[in-house]
Amino acid sequence: MAVSPSATSQVMPVFQQSAELSDYHLPGQLASEQRFSGLTSATDIKLDFEQEGSIGTTSLSTVEAVLDDLQLSQTATKSSPFIYGPQDSARVPDASQSSGFRSFGSQVGAVKWEMAAIAAYYTAINGKKLFDDASSPHFHKEGWFGKSTSNVGIDKLAHAYSTYVISELIHARLRRKTESAPNIEFTAAALASAAMLYTELWDSIERSAGWSWEDVTFNTLGAGFSILRNSVPKLDQKLDFRMMIVPNSKIFQAEGKGHFEQQRFFLALKPSGFEALKDGPLRFLELHLGYYGKDFSSEDRAAGVRPKRRIFVGFGINLRELLFKNSKGRAGRAAGEILDYFQPPYTAVRTHITN
Repeated sequence: MAVSPSATSQVMPVFQQSAELSDYHLPGQLASEQRFSGLTSATDIKLDFEQEGSIGTTSLSTVEAVLDDLQLSQTATKSSPFIYGPQDSARVPDASQSSGFRSFGSQVGAVKWEMAAIAAYYTAINGKKLFDDASSPHFHKEGWFGKSTSNVGIDKLAHAYSTYVISELIHARLRRKTESAPNIEFTAAALASAAMLYTELWDSIERSAGWSWEDVTFNTLGAGFSILRNSVPKLDQKLDFRMMIVPNSKIFQAEGKGHFEQQRFFLALKPSGFEALKDGPLRFLELHLGYYGKDFSSEDRAAGVRPKRRIFVGFGINLRELLFKNSKGRAGRAAGEILDYFQPPYTAVRTHITN
């Protein structure tokens, strides 16, 4: 029989005490089940409601009709065990699967503005090359780490480091924007490599430089290290690729050979990332292995000074572990992140093992 909306609106809320909690099985459902367990007919239920005052005078046929409508849902509810909390976790969709960022294109779209900012930055610092006796694009063989090379290989490590840092920045943004969607480390590395290829195009129009496959090789190595660091579980807690800038008589030089001579590139192994050492005093120290060069300026070469290429080992202070391990503020966390990529001067000791 058909049930009038007004009658249903009176009866339904009371019955729904046991049916509306099908997604989350809560203690209130137990009370509802206990209430109805001793009532065996529609007449008993009708009288129970009227005595309690839950509904007004309602016909028996109305209650029977509503009971028929709810029979299926009540049967399903009673056949299920009463468990406090959510349904079986197998029903809950995986966040990464529902995020909508599983494809390379969707991940690129998630960081389009970050990539636009990177492109704008490199355009700004390279744009002057168009007006400085530019040539047609050409190739230039620069060599690797030989003493006869222009910067004894420091520029190659600078390329690797730049690509690595860009990849790490993009990876961090992707991790946040896509809720750690799968394969974002590869997307980040690909975009960082693309950004550095863009800078190489600018180099290709310089008469004193050109497109260097040696630079491209080290760009790829930097991107590859970022992939490794973000793919191997907890490797980012154990190993960093960092740069230190050592002040000279001019404090800091932004370009030229003096700029390269100030730079120290190294790997930092952090005991704080190892389970057996993370609570001991060694967590505040790091083991460094790196490379730098000196005496390779044009003036030094003209004066007959031989360029020096130095591989070094040393110890440093893990400043993030010492100062920012438990930082809860945004500034403190940001400072700790920066220290994974940049070592302040005078916070490490080293000795070179080659001359």
